[in-house]
Amino acid sequence: MSAEIIPFNPLDKTNLGASVADALLARPAMPLGELAEFHGAGVYALYYGGKFKPYAVLTALNAEGQHAPIYVGKAVPAGARKGGVLDPKPGRVLFRRLVEHAVSIRATSNLNIADFHCRFLVVDDIWIPLGESLLIARFSPIWNSLIDGFGNHDPGSGRHAGMRPRWDVLHPGRPWAANCQERKESAKDIERDVASFLANLVG
Repeated sequence: MSAEIIPFNPLDKTNLGASVADALLARPAMPLGELAEFHGAGVYALYYGGKFKPYAVLTALNAEGQHAPIYVGKAVPAGARKGGVLDPKPGRVLFRRLVEHAVSIRATSNLNIADFHCRFLVVDDIWIPLGESLLIARFSPIWNSLIDGFGNHDPGSGRHAGMRPRWDVLHPGRPWAANCQERKESAKDIERDVASFLANLVG
């Protein structure tokens, strides 16, 4: 009995998402702290190659070109989040998101913006979530999974009752995070989790 062969469907949502992810990975990596202003929405990946010891595995993987993202994200036009707008104008939403990340990194006491590169791809907003999901599933970036909170914004005055994100425990410095409730785990506790996570990544 012959095995059933499923025809390739280029319009399947998984394949569409993969095409966006592959297009991003084909883009050149650029220093995160030196981006020129641009317009558009889309997806992006950040890469680390510095001397923070818990991330030594990532630094080694990225030593000869950026291959292992530390974070993957998206930036969509404001109207796309609420619906009802068929063609929302993106403005500089992707550029602004990358700048926000650079500000977060510069605020820390143990990361250097010069050690970060990024790839970004301007995409029609309907395909952005698919591309981001495929990239996260493919690479399991540590700041998307184990170390939460990198993409968080300041919750605003009087609304810091939540727990301090793990990212801010491991990388202290963002002023608003200091106002959040302390976690029971320490930076050393999180570093041990990082070591196990990255060991599985290369294992």
